[in-house]
Formats: sequence, C-alpha cells, structure tokens
Amino acid sequence: MPKDVITEADEQQIVAAIAEAEKNTSGEIRVHIENNCKGKVLDRATEVFAELHMHETQGRNGVLFYVALLDHQFAILGDAGINAIVPEHFWEDVTAKVISHFKEKRYAQGLSEGILMAGEQLQVHFPYNQKGDINELKDDISFGE
Repeated sequence: MPKDVITEADEQQIVAAIAEAEKNTSGEIRVHIENNCKGKVLDRATEVFAELHMHETQGRNGVLFYVALLDHQFAILGDAGINAIVPEHFWEDVTAKVISHFKEKRYAQGLSEGILMAGEQLQVHFPYNQKGDINELKDDISFGE
C-alpha cells in the first residue's frame, strides 16, 4: 500500500501545499499515489486524470501529480487550459524539482514544492475570482493499489 510509505504527516503536508497553491487561483491540483504504474506513465496519468474528473473543471486548469512509488514513476499532467499558457519547459522544471527530492525519499517535500510551483503559474494565469469561484475538486490525495 502507498500508505506504508506516505505517512499521515506526509499526507497533511501535501494537502496543506495543495490548499496553499489553490488559495489564489481558480486552478485545481490533485495528487494520486499508487505502488505500480500499469503501462506507460503518461498513459496511466491520463487514465487517473479522467477517473478523477479533472477534465471537467470550468477553466480546464486542473493539474495532476501522479506517483507510482514502487515503479519509481512520476508524471505531471495539466489540462488543456493550463498547458496552453505555461512557459516552455515549465513541467520539466517542476518534474526535476520533485524528482530531486524523490531520489532522497523525501516524497512529501518533493510533491509540496512541485505543487507550490504549479500554484504560482495557476495564480498568474487563472487568478482567484471571489465571485462564484468554488473548489471544484477535492484537495485530498487519492490512493491506488
């Protein structure tokens, strides 16, 4: 189980990073953690993105952080709205930051820093709208097998 690696304190740190990153944006960030990646990592991340209904956000500005712990696989998947406007190499830079922590088994730290980086871009391009902006997706971590 991924929960054998991700402690409750880790989970709280990651969820707090999601809340912080989403505080000033209409963008939505989710984290999915499982042990094994079934198939290619981007294909699996795309499946999870759909399963979590992340493509249904109003601004098409959802971002998924996908982790397969035992297979050492990681991907960030942004929806069409955010992918169209982030700077070139942005996702690669976030991935490099996250992976640098993963190599030291600092999963929560890596995810938290990556989430905050994504949140900064979301704030620039999808600012929080006080009128009618709702949290469209849960902030908790979803876990697979």
